[in-house]
Amino acid sequence: MPQHSDILQLLQALPPITLDEMAGIRLMNRTDTKFLANKAQLMQVLALAKEDYYVQRIDGQAIAQYRTVYWDSPDYRFYHMHQAGHRPRTKVRVRTYESSGGLTFLEVKKKDNHGKTKKKRIQVPSQEAVFDSGGDEFVIKHTGCSLHEFHPCLQNHFHRITLVNRGKTERLTIDFDIDYTNFDTNGLANSDQLVIIELKRDGLVFSPIKEILMNLRIKPHGYSKYVIGSHMTNPALKANLLKEKMREIAKRNAMTIDQ
Repeated sequence: MPQHSDILQLLQALPPITLDEMAGIRLMNRTDTKFLANKAQLMQVLALAKEDYYVQRIDGQAIAQYRTVYWDSPDYRFYHMHQAGHRPRTKVRVRTYESSGGLTFLEVKKKDNHGKTKKKRIQVPSQEAVFDSGGDEFVIKHTGCSLHEFHPCLQNHFHRITLVNRGKTERLTIDFDIDYTNFDTNGLANSDQLVIIELKRDGLVFSPIKEILMNLRIKPHGYSKYVIGSHMTNPALKANLLKEKMREIAKRNAMTIDQ
């Protein structure tokens, strides 16, 4: 199976783009699409993308490290809404950009009845200090509930590659090596060979990566780190509607590069 060093070697062929240059990219009519792949397919994607994409580098590093802690109510309101496919729905999370000096944000994500996702966030001092810097007031404003009504229940760590096309009309995030820790059950899990690709692009502008993904038979497929991680680490949670998704994940983990 491909290793971290193999992925890094392929990334060397992509020209770099900095965080400052990324800040100038505004996707005004953005659409988001997720795809599920595995590391063998990721190697193919990176090899084929080198002519059309930049790779974001932070302090010279092309693979960034993230830590996210999800907060939910004692009855797992957000989890149940998501796994049942309810809209509108909400997530509350605290994300730390470990490759950017530990920069940390408290975030509220909402998906509306039309499938559009909006994210609001404020910077907080750390994962342990989310009530500082107006954290509770922020959550009340965007959810109608106090942050005190929720608790940190699931943590993940993962690696991310970010690509930008030469026309700067789309951004591609590639997440892998996801480790889950459940604070309520002490359960642990990981994503094995799974790779989550999310394409964020400006309207219907031509996308080189869509053609690459289609040719590799990498198809659109939803994935929530919070829902899947919770299911994998807390067997008490209802998950009837996740069976098909878990079969697809298992299929991706079992695939070889020839498939």
